[in-house]
Amino acid sequence: MSEAMLSKVRKLLAQAEDPACTPAESAAFTAKATELIARYGVDRALLAARDPATDPVGDRVVEIVAPYARDKAGLLAAVADPLRCRCVRRRQGSGFAMHLFGFASDLERVDLLFTSLLVQAAHGLAGTPVPSDEHPAAFRRSWLAGFAQVVAERLRAAEADAAASSGGPSVALVLADRSDRVQRRLTEVYPRLRTAAPRRLAGTGFGSGAEAGRRADLGGRGVDNRSWRVGLGR
Repeated sequence: MSEAMLSKVRKLLAQAEDPACTPAESAAFTAKATELIARYGVDRALLAARDPATDPVGDRVVEIVAPYARDKAGLLAAVADPLRCRCVRRRQGSGFAMHLFGFASDLERVDLLFTSLLVQAAHGLAGTPVPSDEHPAAFRRSWLAGFAQVVAERLRAAEADAAASSGGPSVALVLADRSDRVQRRLTEVYPRLRTAAPRRLAGTGFGSGAEAGRRADLGGRGVDNRSWRVGLGR
């Protein structure tokens, strides 16, 4: 992402985090940052439709480490899918190797957002008390599931709004074609891929995790790749 775009997003988030802001003002600044990230994705897609060399399809492998590796992998998938990327989860030791496929600009957006959201989730969990009658791990897993689900919903809404505001059915066709090309690339590498069974969670933290997802900043931050390894407690 360009430094100019990052600068705009950082300024909006700084305003959103100002203690003098009302909750409504803070939400408005955060929403604008999210809008910029989504608009950037559409702009890069339209540019690549005219000049494919500017934004090639690619892939990268992201290591997800314990603890709560499966839950962190779920958060990564929740970010990747609305941004038109696909990921394959592979077991690696006590964690996972997540193989991501997407256009370069979309992989960049996933990197930026997931890195920030992983840190935000860690902070949110640290500030959320576990009920005395509940197993901490079960509560935290359900909390993370709620957080990831709401983040995915918000990102899908932002992407849909950005596409609609960019004008006409041609944008939808460009974006659909990009999704198809990413899927074809994934199928070439994993022709016999199987879908994992739905997960069942027993904890009661889903609601508070979902509320934290509604408050989460989706504008991203310029955090380096070391944050991929941020833990979420035990």
